[in-house]
Formats: sequence, C-alpha cells, structure tokens
Amino acid sequence: MINAGAGVNRADVFGAWAGLLFTEISGLRAYARMVMKRALIIAALLVAGCSHADPAAQFAAAKQAFAAEDYAAARTNALAALDADGSNRALLLLLVRAQLRLGDGDGAQSALSRLEDAGVHTAETARLKAEAAILRGQPDAALTLLGTDGDAEAWRLRAAAHAAQDDSAAALEALRRGMAANGRSYALVHDYATFLIASQDYSGASAALEMLRQLGPRRLDTLMVAGALAAATGKLDDAKRSFSAAADAFPARVEPLTALASLADMQGQIDAAIALVARAAKISPTHHEVVDLTVQLASEKGDWETVRKALVGQESTLDPRSANGMTYAEALLRLGHPEQARAIFAQALLLSPQNPYARMMLAEAQLAVGDAPGALRTVRPLSDSVLAGQRELDLAARAAKAANDPAAGPLMARLQSPQLKLNEQLAGAAQAAMIRQDWKAALAAYGQIPGYDGDAEVLRRMAAAAARSGDADAGLRFADRALELAPRNADMLHTAGLVRLETGRDRESMVRLMQEASRMDPANRLFRADLARAIAAAG
Repeated sequence: MINAGAGVNRADVFGAWAGLLFTEISGLRAYARMVMKRALIIAALLVAGCSHADPAAQFAAAKQAFAAEDYAAARTNALAALDADGSNRALLLLLVRAQLRLGDGDGAQSALSRLEDAGVHTAETARLKAEAAILRGQPDAALTLLGTDGDAEAWRLRAAAHAAQDDSAAALEALRRGMAANGRSYALVHDYATFLIASQDYSGASAALEMLRQLGPRRLDTLMVAGALAAATGKLDDAKRSFSAAADAFPARVEPLTALASLADMQGQIDAAIALVARAAKISPTHHEVVDLTVQLASEKGDWETVRKALVGQESTLDPRSANGMTYAEALLRLGHPEQARAIFAQALLLSPQNPYARMMLAEAQLAVGDAPGALRTVRPLSDSVLAGQRELDLAARAAKAANDPAAGPLMARLQSPQLKLNEQLAGAAQAAMIRQDWKAALAAYGQIPGYDGDAEVLRRMAAAAARSGDADAGLRFADRALELAPRNADMLHTAGLVRLETGRDRESMVRLMQEASRMDPANRLFRADLARAIAAAG
C-alpha cells in the first residue's frame, strides 16, 4: 500500500480518566459529606506538604534534571521553586531554557518577562526572546531582536527564523556564518548537521556529527543525529544501536523511542513499532511524534476508527497534504464518508501534484462517489507507469470498466500478465538497493524493467543512482531524458538540478531547475534545502 507518511516523515491518542459512578439516590447526602471530608483532609495535607517544600532542593532538582536533558522535570521543579522564590534570576533563567527546549514559546516568553522585571537585560536574554518569538510564529520579530549580534548562537537563531520564513538559502548562509564564528555552540552544530541530513549532504553531515561528538559525545542530540545519518545512508543496524543507546541513556525522553519505532516500521515490524510508541506515550501522550506515529501505524494496520478518533476535532488545522491530513481522509473514506475524503484528497493533490498517495486515494474516493471517468483520469499517470503494481492497475481497471472506457481491456490484460509480478519484483529489488545505497544494483534492477527508458519516474530514480555512483554522464543523461518526458513535473526538475549539483556540472542550469521545482512545489522542504545548497555552490 502507498503510505501517506512517505516522507514526511508523518494524531493525538489520549488516555481517558474514569470517573466515580454511584446509583443509590438515598445515599447521596452521606456520600457528599464523605467526599467533602476527604477533600478537606487532602487539602490540609497538600498545604502541609507545600509548607515544608525546600526551594533550594527544588532548584537543585531542576538543575539536575536539566543537566540530564529531562526538560519536563526541570520545568516542573523550577516552577515549584519559584512559588517560594519568585524573583530568583538564576531560577527564572533555568525555567526559560527548559521551556525553550520543550518548544513552549509562550511559557518561555512569560518567564522572560519576569526575568526582565527582575532587572536582567543582556545579549543572552535577547537571544532567548528571539528563540521564543520563533516558537510563537514570529520570525520577523526574532530577526529584529537579534539585530547585529555576531555570536554563533545568534546565527543559529537567524537560521531558524529564515527557515520559518521558508527561506532555506538564507538559513543555510546563517548556519555557515555561525559555524565560522568564534565560540561555536553545540546547538548550532546540531542544527547544521540536521539541515545537511535533510538536504542529503551526507558527507557534510558526517563532518558536523564529528564536531558534535567532540562537543557533547554523550548528549541526546549527538546520539540522535548519529542514528538519523545512519538511517539516511542505509545503515539501519548502526541507526538502531544509536537510537537504543539514546533510549537507555535518556529514559525520560520520547525521541529515541519514536525513532526506534520509525525504524521498526521501515523494516516491516509494525507490532514492534506499536509497542515502542506505547512506551513513548506513557512519557508524553501528546508529543507530536507520538501522535504522528500512532496515526501512521494505525493506518498501516487498517484501524481506521483509531485514526478518526485520534484526529477528530483537528480537521480545520490539518494540512491536507501532510501525512496526518491524508491519513485522516483515508479513514473517512474507509469509514463510509467518501465525499469528505474526496474534498481533502483533491486539495492535497492540487497542493502537491507529484504525491502518488494523494493521487491514488483521490481516484479511490472519486470512484466511491460514482465519478468513474474522473477516477480513471486521476489514476492514469500511475497506472500507465511501468512501475504500476497490482493496486494501481486494479483501480484503473475498475474505473475504466465503470466508465465504459476501452482502456479496461488492456488494463485487465496487464493485471493478468506474468510480467506484472516480475516488474514488481524488479522494482522492489531496485528500491531496496537504493535504501542500502547499492547504486549499481539499483541501476541493474531498474534497467531490466521493460519500457524503463520511456518512463520518467524510473529514469529519475536511475539518474539519482547513477550520479551517486560517480557516473556523472549517465546521471545527466537519465535526468535530462526524464525531464524531456515530463517537463512540468517538479520531481523531474528537482532531480535534473540535483544531479548537476552533485556532479558539479552546469551550475547556472542547476539553480534555475531547482528554483522552478521549488516554485511548483513551494512546501517541499527537500526542494528548499537543496535549492539553498545549489545557490551556495553557485557562489
């Protein structure tokens, strides 16, 4: 099945507290008296407990939790200590930092206001205010707050602000200027490494990872970046070791568990992934990674009611082209609401026309509401490809039959052809080779699929494999042929530019091609990151 989360990466699942239930009406008054008495006793105990709380001990606990990168515990202890020592500057500063690590811009801004009321106005607090502004969706304000600050941390925050403005070129430039500044920060190197992994600059990311290991060899983000880089380069065993080490060293953090769950899902171990997400949910059930994976895994299991319940109430805020947006739409379709599903998938495909999942699901929704001709038109780019599998061909054949279209016969013939199974095997082998970065094996498998040289998508994949294998001429040849076959396809434009970037050829065309790809699909983060690299390379 085509997965909505492909890239992307990719629902809220909440536990419910049981309430008290009593049915004997005659006992209501006695019950009320008992509850009141118990509440008074509990309140007295709480007051007694608070009166003996030691602010110094809570501050020490907050500092210890922060050092262990358990930012939720650090925040809890800092807030408790502030109840008794509300103007403690060091305590307020610790609270601000914990709030920022937790992504709570509003909470950080509130604590910063208290810090400023206590008379603290420094370059560091200006940077902290800028970071809070970014988290609150105010990147312009953040840039204003940073002014001409030349500190490495200021450059990191400028990069984050530019990224929030969808200006990846400016973000990369800020990261590079920060790396060149004196007093390089761990957070800066982490953000730089993450940016390079996202833009598939794995050699650059590897160098940044080595810097992280020098600055903080046992820190969570060092282990997570190592795992992410290993996973991105097909070294799944190494990735699992890094994420497992992080989970063992930081048992209060969600991220290692969700990373392990994603890895298990990639390897087809869905039940193991679900168990890992359940562990993560015990730590933070509303964490966005827990939510996203819960939805994704439920969809893979066909548990559409869980998907619907997890996302109901969020319809107005879900991006239709996001993994959760499209998974929610599929849940609606599977649960008997095809018209609503069709509306979401139509919008998703309009915003991201190269997304095969959006195209496939829109066709299914169209067929479900009786629009067979529309379903056939929608699915044809997928069913006409030599990479078409059983599902794409079956849907196209059903749509053609319902529309009384003469294409039904040839589609049924392809479905029943022995070549279909062979094509699926070759495509699967090629994709597996791409994941483990065995470029020659990928090229060999794709090259055995009949008609590959007339299929833009196959040629696009072959272009990437050839370029990364070191065969620049073949990479350019495949990329340009794919673009010739599909000149208005953003993926083909991006790949033609990317091959030029990775082989150092024709830099003028490289930037133009990537700019056009980003213009056609402006929300694509990979396109933006690669465009930033191309602009930097072009000088």
